[in-house]
Amino acid sequence: MKKRFEPIEGRNAEIIETVMTSDEVAQLNEELQFKIRLCVEEVEENILCYSGTQWIELEVTRDNGVLRIHFKDEGIAFDPLAKDDPDIDASLENRQVGGLGIFICKQMMDKLEYTYEHGCNCFTMIKQID
Repeated sequence: MKKRFEPIEGRNAEIIETVMTSDEVAQLNEELQFKIRLCVEEVEENILCYSGTQWIELEVTRDNGVLRIHFKDEGIAFDPLAKDDPDIDASLENRQVGGLGIFICKQMMDKLEYTYEHGCNCFTMIKQID
């Protein structure tokens, strides 16, 4: 499944549901679907709130027991993987703001990849599903 959303304003739910109802995701078990939904929501929300992009391109593929969800946008270059993981043992008043969503994605997915190519952020989540 590959789809481009343009414009993206106000389309959060539609973007998430497009991934969740795709043939590649819809037939997975509930536990995997929960993890995928949570991670897609986090990445998509970060893109919508902070990148300044006018479009998102999504591609979901499933091959040989591997699910890949690829996000592409023309927003401000930002590598969320370059940021240190938050200190989840720190008290609330001593915690830094931000980074918890990507940390959760790191825990729930098997691999995350980021590149900046031809003026676009490219972020991929990979999950073994077999």
